[in-house]
Amino acid sequence: MATVYDINGNTLVEEAAKELSKIDHLKPPEWAAFVRTAPSKERVPARQDWWYFRAASILRAIYKSKGPIGVQKLRIRYGSKKNRGHAPEKFYKASGKIIRLILQQLEKAELVKKGEKGVHKGRIISPKGSSMLDKIASRIADKKPENPKKKEKLEKEKAEKKQEKKEVKKEAKKTETAEK
Repeated sequence: MATVYDINGNTLVEEAAKELSKIDHLKPPEWAAFVRTAPSKERVPARQDWWYFRAASILRAIYKSKGPIGVQKLRIRYGSKKNRGHAPEKFYKASGKIIRLILQQLEKAELVKKGEKGVHKGRIISPKGSSMLDKIASRIADKKPENPKKKEKLEKEKAEKKQEKKEVKKEAKKTETAEK
């Protein structure tokens, strides 16, 4: 059975976003169509369903984190450098409102829960969220068929190499017998 660590992150986030769009608790607010995701961004996201992709990405980040992860750590993770013209680039954190609201919605859907580990507080993945991501990962792993054309091509190349080796050996024997 494949886990989240075995699957390409982009394909996992795409499939998880499709699953999250079916959940009632996870809906983008009205203002989501007009907002930038960070002060360093110049435009709003190009995709109409970006809210679900960000939610899936946050869910994956929480799954992969060792302990509780909070809004500030996620703001840093999704932040980027701002192009300031001739001035040097400067790092800006992502919007905290978007991340906080997505975390609250994921918590209502019971995919994440609040947790503590020592002095660290934040969100951790719930068993329901973990099983959802693992099921998606195993579905993706099962869906990947081996490319039959590639197999045929490799077998052909192996056969050609064997044939070449045989021909080289025959020529070497002929030259040895001719020299004697």
